[in-house]
Amino acid sequence: MSDQELAPESGIEVAEKEVTQQEETASTSAAAAAAAAAAALESQEDEELANLVTAEEYLMRKDVVLLEYEKQMFLDLVHTDGLLVCAKGLSYERVLLNLLNVYSDAGNLLLVINSSDIEEQYYKSKLESKFVHEVANTAQERERVYLEGGIQFISTRILVVDLLKQRIPIELITGVIVLRAHSIIESCQEAFALRLYRQRNKTGFIKAFSSSPEAFTIGYAHIERTMRNLFLKHLYIWPRFHATVRAALQPWQTQTIELHVPLSVHMSSIQTHILDIMNFLVREIKRINRTVDMEAITVENCVTKKFHKILQAQLDCIWHQLNSQTKLIVADLKILRSLMISTMYQDAVSAYALIKRYRGTEYAMSNSGWTLLDAAEQIFMLSKQRVYNGQNEFAPEHCPKWQPLNELLTVDIPSDMRKRLGANHLQAPKVLILCQDARTCYQLKQYLTQGGARFLLQQAMHHEVHVGKLNEEFARQSQANAMASNAAQPKSKPQQAAVAPEQPQLDELTQLLLDNDAEQLQMFEESYMLTMTQTQAPLKAEPNANESIFEIIPELEQFDVSAALQEQRQPCICLQTFKTEREGALALEHMLEQLQPQYVIMYNTNVTAIRQLEVYEARCRRPPAERLKIYFLIHARTVEEQSYLTSLRREKSAFELIIDTKSKMVVPEYQDGKTDEAFVLFKSYDDEPAGNAQTRQGANAGAALTAARITPKIIVDMREFRSDLPCLIHRRGLEVLPVTITIGDYILTPEICVERKSISDLIGSLNSGRLYNQCVQMQRYYAKPILLIEFDQNRPFHLQGKFMLSQQTTATNADIMQKLQLLTLHFPKLRLIWSPSPYATAQLFEELKLGKEEPDAQLAASLGSEEALTDAAGDQLQYNNAIHDFLLRLPGVHTRNVHGLLRRGGSLRQLLERTQTELADLLQSTESGKLLWDILHVAHLPEKDEVAGSTALLAASKQFGHGAHNRFRKAAGEAKRGARR
Repeated sequence: MSDQELAPESGIEVAEKEVTQQEETASTSAAAAAAAAAAALESQEDEELANLVTAEEYLMRKDVVLLEYEKQMFLDLVHTDGLLVCAKGLSYERVLLNLLNVYSDAGNLLLVINSSDIEEQYYKSKLESKFVHEVANTAQERERVYLEGGIQFISTRILVVDLLKQRIPIELITGVIVLRAHSIIESCQEAFALRLYRQRNKTGFIKAFSSSPEAFTIGYAHIERTMRNLFLKHLYIWPRFHATVRAALQPWQTQTIELHVPLSVHMSSIQTHILDIMNFLVREIKRINRTVDMEAITVENCVTKKFHKILQAQLDCIWHQLNSQTKLIVADLKILRSLMISTMYQDAVSAYALIKRYRGTEYAMSNSGWTLLDAAEQIFMLSKQRVYNGQNEFAPEHCPKWQPLNELLTVDIPSDMRKRLGANHLQAPKVLILCQDARTCYQLKQYLTQGGARFLLQQAMHHEVHVGKLNEEFARQSQANAMASNAAQPKSKPQQAAVAPEQPQLDELTQLLLDNDAEQLQMFEESYMLTMTQTQAPLKAEPNANESIFEIIPELEQFDVSAALQEQRQPCICLQTFKTEREGALALEHMLEQLQPQYVIMYNTNVTAIRQLEVYEARCRRPPAERLKIYFLIHARTVEEQSYLTSLRREKSAFELIIDTKSKMVVPEYQDGKTDEAFVLFKSYDDEPAGNAQTRQGANAGAALTAARITPKIIVDMREFRSDLPCLIHRRGLEVLPVTITIGDYILTPEICVERKSISDLIGSLNSGRLYNQCVQMQRYYAKPILLIEFDQNRPFHLQGKFMLSQQTTATNADIMQKLQLLTLHFPKLRLIWSPSPYATAQLFEELKLGKEEPDAQLAASLGSEEALTDAAGDQLQYNNAIHDFLLRLPGVHTRNVHGLLRRGGSLRQLLERTQTELADLLQSTESGKLLWDILHVAHLPEKDEVAGSTALLAASKQFGHGAHNRFRKAAGEAKRGARR
């Protein structure tokens, strides 16, 4: 019996054993799979670790081509965060490009800020596309792109909003790279973004680049303040005279030939007279303004390219205090500089047409008086003599540099090619001619393809200069040029239409020269490719500057230089500006790589271009016989040479100042923001002493202290992040909440709404009526609306002169003041606050929030929208805004009783039928009810003073007829009848 009973139990045990064995087998296989996966992961990690290299090993790779000083720049920035300041032309672009390549990985999130469009396009074209992400349009897409890692070129305004709304994983950011670091000030958006980044990320890096050393010399302690705003402790300085730079460039020096081209007699005299007038005006402006610092306004600075920036830095802050004569002198100095530039670089006809503009009666009445000087009369006379000869025949002189340029292209360069390669060589020379602007580039293209005489005649037609009788020799030259160009025309291919750039941004020089020539912009290009119609010029024949042997290569219209070089076996002459609208200063480097010229002609001088040529030759590492040959065409002992030397001196002085500052600079250990001692990051309200809080907030000390320990919040409209104020608000320790709101710009408390206006915006809003509507909205929803008028701290202004009755107050200013007065009369609760700077505004906001409630972001966003608003009682009511405003203007009606009147008053007709007692019940006040009943039912006559005035007007009106002042006559008659009674 027992055996039979145990039989089933043994079967169950067998089954359980089988299940247990299966589970053990499964667990064993799972463990084996997990072990295999772990081993594979370890091998992958080992492989990745094996692929990791140090910075020094990375520089030894074959695909990394850097000069010695560039390698040192790279190593400095890889090992330590810092600010790199290099000289113009030494190009930190390759260093930055290799840094971006090092961090090009999906596991890294690298942000590049403050880059120009040109720089962004350049770096994106050089990097792998899979690691470079475009900025998405929507917030959700940007959150997804941030998590994908890689490199992002992002605008700072979008970055600041995403950091505040925590759309971006700040702790996961690998680092931030800042370009054009000289423009970073503490109130800019870039400094705001870096502060937000450093608050929550203590391990990521910050690296900054700048190629403008002169910018760091403006203002007090500019370099220290910039480094503090960037949270950097190390400064790397790379001038041209650095020992490492000299050692890298010295062995590969190019062959340089400097050709001093003398000015013509007329040009030299015009230059002397313009400098005399400039010297007179500079002495005059210093005599008038003895109390103003005019040290930077000198004749030397007046002829340099950055004259406008010097004037702006010197005079902007006191411009409103200068008298009219000083302002006229400043304008005339700009005009004289444009005349100097036109004389030096333009042709004689264009320069004469420009100078003629300033001899008219209209300009003579509005200048500082320089046109009445003898030197000015000499300028007008000599400019005319450059165009017309003694018999008043049209015979304009050629530019002095045209003849040497033609000789270089037709004689010197072909003979040098024969010396280099032998007399029977078949290689065509490639020549690059560098000009300062598109106008000069166009001028040389027209001269080389048409000849000087024909080009000057075309300029006379364009500028409407009277030609009259042509000089015989000039007429013969122009006819010969026309025949030569017609003969060469069949050889040239039809030009393809080039894509016109969208609104090209011209440099300062071109803007000065063009002025009213906007219609001619389409004909100016920044690059031209020419070739010679004959391969070799006769050796014995003298070159004629008026015979054209050049024609255009149309392939360059599509910017395809390689196709042009393959198709054309003839000599190639490329005309190129130092900078282009498409590529900026990088255009020269790009052209050198594509064209690979043997000769470079510097038609104008430029420090950056010269250094770019030095760096290009050092990269090529060619033997001396194959190196670039550079020709400088320069007017010795003239304004052109002086301007070039001044730019060199300024850069050297700037670097010497930066080096001296670095040796004396005290950098706090916490300046990098990686420790808790970085108190400059934010002001902590948790550490505020209780005594201060109690002193400020009076009796309610306990509740106020609790409120003070909460970080104050300010709601900021999204559109306001274009200004500096949100950054400065955050710098004072207040929390910034970016919200899209329709009423106001800043919400400080549930009762305080601020509408910020700059001076220009204020004038435009007053004239258009937009400000009135904005004030209506603010007064409707907020108890304390504020209009903040903020003017630029560097540009003070005045709406009223020094005295109450001042002739300095213009009609426009008076009109603005009257409209502001009307605004305050219409809105009694509106408060006007004048702020001298965003710094003062941020401090004011902080003080206005002390002891106040925090605003509700959701409520602020809903106010003013089309959705139904909920009042305090929770009723869903929506009133007609016009009726609401009308009732508030009636006597006895105010914000505390207007809602009850709207609920129970019915219509205006019903309101008129109510008794005084019923109105008092509606308004919950007997006095308010009487005021409202009187205004609705009692006829109000003018006061006694008004009647007396109307009587006087009635007596005066008899002299002008019986139809005038009927209203006042009627009122005066009623007053007399009342007096008789």
